[in-house]
Amino acid sequence: MYRDRTSQIRIPDDFFLPFGGKLNKENRWVKLEALIPWWELEERYARNFRRSNKGEPALSIRVALGSLIIQAKQNLTDRETVNQIMENPYLQYFIGYERYEDRKPPFDPSLMVHFRKRIGPDLLSEVNELIALAGLAEEQKSEDDDEPKGDSGGRDDVQGNPNPPNKGVMLIDATCAPSDIRYPTDLGLLNTAREKLEDIIDVLHEPDIGRLRKPRTYRNKARKIYLSIEKQRRKNQRAVRKAIGKQLGYVKRNLSIIDSYLQEPDRMLLLTKYQKEHLQAIRELYAQQLYMYKHKLRRVDQRIVSISQPHLRPIVRGKAGTNVEFGNKILTSVVNGYSFVEKMSFSNYNEGTFLQEVVENFRRRFGHYPEAVMADTIFRNRENLQWLKQRGIRISGPALGRPPKVRNEEQKAQTRLDAGMRNGVESSYGVAKRRYGLSCIRAKLPGTTESTIMLQFLVMNLDRRLRILLTHFLFAISRCINGHRLAYLQVS
Repeated sequence: MYRDRTSQIRIPDDFFLPFGGKLNKENRWVKLEALIPWWELEERYARNFRRSNKGEPALSIRVALGSLIIQAKQNLTDRETVNQIMENPYLQYFIGYERYEDRKPPFDPSLMVHFRKRIGPDLLSEVNELIALAGLAEEQKSEDDDEPKGDSGGRDDVQGNPNPPNKGVMLIDATCAPSDIRYPTDLGLLNTAREKLEDIIDVLHEPDIGRLRKPRTYRNKARKIYLSIEKQRRKNQRAVRKAIGKQLGYVKRNLSIIDSYLQEPDRMLLLTKYQKEHLQAIRELYAQQLYMYKHKLRRVDQRIVSISQPHLRPIVRGKAGTNVEFGNKILTSVVNGYSFVEKMSFSNYNEGTFLQEVVENFRRRFGHYPEAVMADTIFRNRENLQWLKQRGIRISGPALGRPPKVRNEEQKAQTRLDAGMRNGVESSYGVAKRRYGLSCIRAKLPGTTESTIMLQFLVMNLDRRLRILLTHFLFAISRCINGHRLAYLQVS
């Protein structure tokens, strides 16, 4: 059950403080609350609920999304987020409370998981787009001259001009948001699988305690074999392969024991949801590891790198410090400092094949194509170059084929300018990873992982809007002071 709350629009002066006083309107949380179109999100959020009058009404979009924004902005845990909201009146105003309440938590910390599932990455993407487009519109409106900046994307009237001229610059690039998992090795994965299977065997054997003897699993012997290799600083590959073969044998033995127990249908009811998921992942992991062991391979399609997160895949990026990453690959576009998430996937896709789709998204948002696209070499294939040329869009980088022997100064200057502009997308990734937690995603489920990533980019765009508002405020103050000073000089 969900109750519409679109009419509940409050101002800081209406927020009741039991100890007296009023909220400061210049506080960042007060300003952030005014930047989010809550009323536009209520209807979309209500679609996630069944139309029923039974049960307690669900918490509003302002509470759910506001709490997630607080968590992403402060980089907090679920429990710490609830504690911060309970202790801070500005945070309570931000999530839509009418008065300050510190006697009990606003909600249970476990609801944060439901917030991430219920809102989802699609709705968060819509919110991020609304905030970014509003920020771009405000920046364009506040410019002193009528000519837009080279990298801004102002909205044209598509109905009045079906073929508007190209305008603006779009930056595009891809990165990986690593998940918080232990670095996977074949031996380590098999050892973890063996330990989880041993725990499952213990659970399945509980009804037979005192009646039947539990099958032997050789857990102590298997652990000694694993530690004898893992503790070595320099590991001998022949010894590692031998240890992998031993662990494969133990995993196979444990799986056969579990299959014998599961011949009784009631035994499956003893396992938890996570144990069932782990068992399924281990079966697939065992098949992959056995195939690589027999054929002496190091790679296999759809390779499992985490039993608790079997959706993760190795993503080869070829970076200097981390050649292989394990997480979600993100394709983003940046327009005048605002980031738009174009694609997220746990697979290692070729981002160059999505250039045309991203450019069309730019046209959908702003009503025209960009004047130029700043992209990496992977985006510069013949198909993309021809498609961009037909639409009059310039792409950064040299032309395909043999480089010319002589380049004029204009081309050199343009190349340097493009290289400097391309740093904008790299800096956005750096800020997202250092300040907003994109470098280590702690969510476990695929949906919540994508929601967490979308939240980080949403909060980053919100912070940019706050900085722009502060800049405009300081500029207005300085202009006012200069005006009074000039008037004083004229009078004197």
